[in-house]
Amino acid sequence: MTGYGKSVLQLPTKKVTIEIKSLNSKNLDLNVRIPSYYKEKELDVRKKLAKSLVRGKVDFSIYVEMTADETSTTVNKGVVKEYIQQLRNTLFVGSENDIELLKMAISMPDALKTTREELDENEWNIIDQHVDIAIKNIIQYRVDEAASLEIDFRERITNIRKYLEEVKSFDADRVENVKTRLQKAIDDLKVDTDQNRFEQELIYYLEKLDINEEKVRLENHLNYFLETIATEDSNGKKLGFIVQEMGREINTTGSKANFAPMQKAVIQMKNELEQIKEQILNVL
Repeated sequence: MTGYGKSVLQLPTKKVTIEIKSLNSKNLDLNVRIPSYYKEKELDVRKKLAKSLVRGKVDFSIYVEMTADETSTTVNKGVVKEYIQQLRNTLFVGSENDIELLKMAISMPDALKTTREELDENEWNIIDQHVDIAIKNIIQYRVDEAASLEIDFRERITNIRKYLEEVKSFDADRVENVKTRLQKAIDDLKVDTDQNRFEQELIYYLEKLDINEEKVRLENHLNYFLETIATEDSNGKKLGFIVQEMGREINTTGSKANFAPMQKAVIQMKNELEQIKEQILNVL
């Protein structure tokens, strides 16, 4: 859900810049910064952002730059004159030092007064239109990024499927390897064994190491993942759940593998899955 949207408009007395930045997050986390005279519109802005952006850590900002000669801040002349007179009396200096006294006076409390600017509904309506433009831009940014993410996801799923086929191809050799190791262990003990009992114990042991169910479930999860990203619905959380299930089957396969070549293939599957996990929060 990373993204960036911006819109700039020029009003008669000010330049207004609207910026929206978005980072990954499981839920919607809004941070809105706007000038105080637009504060009464903050709730409307939040509702609009929540409806359009759904998820992500979103920073929304409105920056205002005054471009006209007019300013809402003026010098409080009476206060400044009184400060200067008090400073002159305190320091016992003449009028030739009034410039220095003025510098001191202007930095003191209440030397400047600011007239609070009231909200102009017509002005806000124009700004609100540009908020929509900025939202549209960040959504387009997300759409463009999603296209590249889909390609990456499909490649990762293809790779996992390839390593799953390797796991399947190693299964017969793995069973033989287990049989050989068990037989060697018994031979090393140099004791007589009941062959039928040995076969029964071997079958029981191999059943505990059987991974057919894990292979079938993982195959189903891979197919379901591809089906889900092909839909038009918002499905980021759903994809996250599917990835969790894929990880569970891969981990179980690895714990049951008991065969080095198969474990290497499992490690490769885990690596591909981790790459998917890192990007899955980018999906709404």
